Amino acid sequence: MAIKATIFKLNLSISDMNRGYYQDHALTIARHPSETDLRMLVRIAVFALHAHEYLQFTKGLSDSDEPDLWQKSLTGDIDHWIELGQPTEKRIRQSCGKSALVSIYTYQKRAAQVWFEGIKSSLGRFDNLNVIQLELADEKVVERIIDRSMDLTCLIEDEHLLLNSPTENLSISLEILKKASR
Repeated sequence: MAIKATIFKLNLSISDMNRGYYQDHALTIARHPSETDLRMLVRIAVFALHAHEYLQFTKGLSDSDEPDLWQKSLTGDIDHWIELGQPTEKRIRQSCGKSALVSIYTYQKRAAQVWFEGIKSSLGRFDNLNVIQLELADEKVVERIIDRSMDLTCLIEDEHLLLNSPTENLSISLEILKKASR
C-alpha cells in the first residue's frame, strides 16, 4: 500500500514591500512522503514571493506533468510555472512552452551551482525564464519551524525574505542567476 501525503495547515501573513502586497493566507499543504522539511519550507517561501489569489500548490512530486506551484488565468492558461530544484533542460524547454513565465528556485547551494554551470549556456534562448538561488541563513532552524499546524509571518524586501514563526526566525537571501527578458 502506498504511503499517503501528510497534510499541514498554515496561516501565512505576507508583507511584500517590493510589490506592495499585504495579505493573510490560510493554506493547506500536502507533503509528499519523499519531500523533506527543507523542500516544503522552500515551497512556502516561494509561495510568499509570488502570492496571488490564483497562485496554488500543485501535485508537484506526485505528478511529473505539473510544477510545484502555478498561477493559472481564468481561462485555464498557465501564467506562471514555478519549479524547485534543478530541472533538466528538456523540462525547462517544455515548461517555457506551456507558460507565459517560468521561475526556477534552487536551494541546495553546491548542487545548484554545479547544475547551473552545466546548463546556463542553453538557458539564454528562454526569454520567459527566471532562475533564482535561495540561500537560507541557518538550515537547522527549518525543522523547528515546520509543524502540522503553523502560523508564519513573512517580510519581503529587496532580495531578502524573513520568515518568522512564534519561536524561530529564518532569513533567506535571493540571488538572481537569470532574469526573464519579457
